[in-house]
Amino acid sequence: MRRRTFLSTLPAGALAGGVLSAPATPAAPSAAIPAQATGANAYPYSGVGTGDRIMGAPFAGRSTVWGTRGAVATAHPTATLIGLDTLRRGGSAIDAAIAVNAALGFLEPVANGIGGDAFGLLWDPAQRKVVGFNGSGRSPRGLSLAAARGKANERGFLPSYGAVTVNVPGTVDAWWSAHQRYGKLPWRDVLLPVAELCERGEATPQLIAWYLQRNMANFDRSAAIIEENDNRRRVYAPDGRTPRVGELFANPDLARTYRVIAEGGRDAFYDGPIAEAIEGYFRRVGGWMTRADLAAHRTEWVEPLVSNYRGVDVWQLGPNTQGLSTLQILNVCERFDLEGMGFQSAAAIHVQAEAKRLAFEDRARWFADPEFSRTPVERLISKAYAAERAALIRLDRVMDRVLPGDAPTQGDTTYFSVADADGMMVSWIQSNFRGMGSGLVPDDGQGSTLGFMFQDRGELFALTDGHPNLYAPGKRPFHTIIPGFATKDGEPWMAFGVMGGGMQPQGQAQIVINMVDYGLDPQEAGDAPRWQHEGSSEPTGEPAEGSGVLHLESGVPESTKEQLRALGWTLGPPNGGFGGYQNVMRQSNARGPWTYGAASEMRKDGLALAW
Repeated sequence: MRRRTFLSTLPAGALAGGVLSAPATPAAPSAAIPAQATGANAYPYSGVGTGDRIMGAPFAGRSTVWGTRGAVATAHPTATLIGLDTLRRGGSAIDAAIAVNAALGFLEPVANGIGGDAFGLLWDPAQRKVVGFNGSGRSPRGLSLAAARGKANERGFLPSYGAVTVNVPGTVDAWWSAHQRYGKLPWRDVLLPVAELCERGEATPQLIAWYLQRNMANFDRSAAIIEENDNRRRVYAPDGRTPRVGELFANPDLARTYRVIAEGGRDAFYDGPIAEAIEGYFRRVGGWMTRADLAAHRTEWVEPLVSNYRGVDVWQLGPNTQGLSTLQILNVCERFDLEGMGFQSAAAIHVQAEAKRLAFEDRARWFADPEFSRTPVERLISKAYAAERAALIRLDRVMDRVLPGDAPTQGDTTYFSVADADGMMVSWIQSNFRGMGSGLVPDDGQGSTLGFMFQDRGELFALTDGHPNLYAPGKRPFHTIIPGFATKDGEPWMAFGVMGGGMQPQGQAQIVINMVDYGLDPQEAGDAPRWQHEGSSEPTGEPAEGSGVLHLESGVPESTKEQLRALGWTLGPPNGGFGGYQNVMRQSNARGPWTYGAASEMRKDGLALAW
């Protein structure tokens, strides 16, 4: 892909009398923060820019890494090393993904763990196609709508924490189901090295230390609505505090749980000793999850959705996820000449943010468990519908109101990409949702915890009669976490994703646009400044907040910010909600075989490696 000139301002004529350039025919694709700092605005050396690179995009913090036999990109260096070691031991990309996910459940408990759900897209080289799985769990059968409404907060929505938000965790069965299809190493050989890591412990990196402290403080403030609070403190804040940057953290309780799963398979978790312990825990604290709920759970293999963006096929999972939103944003953006508007220009960001607003109103209106309601996917994903929606975008100002309606959905999630020598590429995302989850850490009733926290994904159910996402027993809630995948000319191109609740579709769209429209490589595409729009309608029933707030990272040019204000945008400062990105790209080469390029998120503690 050829290098294009990066324009930080609009091209000549793009702004005339305050009016942005009109839609055009779609173009062809062509140093450590001090410990006391709590975010970008707290950094004491404001105004200091990045160092200078001799080549590549000046805003990129490092180069894409390249290899021929495999690649791993995760949010923690040790998890990346475990994934690479699994590949080198003869494991498949799925074996490596399972090992990575298990390791991240220990290393990055602020984002994921076996108390949550998992989703994946992967290139199956034998079938030569993209396949997907939905590993989300259902609400307890014994929790009625009336009982759920009885736990609603003062605003009439389900609370952020507590047993009412806990659904069946789908992650372990997703591991098992994927391993049954694509695993090469014995099941126990994938998990036992991770159990040893949990026992041995690992030094705590900067971002995870900060999130651990913040999340535990949030739980303490909400302790009154959490049925049991001692177990989480024992696991994540021994001696009364969370680990500081660089301090060793271990989780021997999680190691014991992993060893039970390694020896007993998925049944140990869903219909064996762990399931028995979970049922006993909720019986004691006053929850609804039962062994029968766990035993009934199965991962669903699904046909992914696909839409073409300027010659690139972009793949997503359908509802109950928000993957369709990524495709809708790209379909609308395809109606405009983003390349001609200029990289990081007001025109390009304006169009993308308005496309997000349009897509999220459909998200709020339609997305839910397809077994309980029908989402008109064919209509929403069509190019004709995209043309109708694109026509609503005004190039001289922000749309006053977008129908049907939107509010921010912030989640804490981990995403990683893995590829192997056989050509399998895996895009995997896993989450406990808000913060670290529900605040509830189960125990075995005999003095030991199980070492993981349950998700609070049930918070995303609606309580409004007639809403597609209305809570019901045995139903899967609307889900924010989405893996991404892209192919070109029938060949795999990249396994990619961006973490972070409602940021995920808008972040994924920005990665695709950065690479397709502006010619950036995987690392440059992730390091480029991002935008995030908040204030749309939610699948929980929360209405839109006017035109919302458009948050911009500090690297967006000041001239762009001024022009966006002139268009009527309410701009917000960097808020730390711009997601976390990983990518493994496959490149076809004129000389020699294809190679992998891997990129990781500079906003996280992660690492990308290839060999």
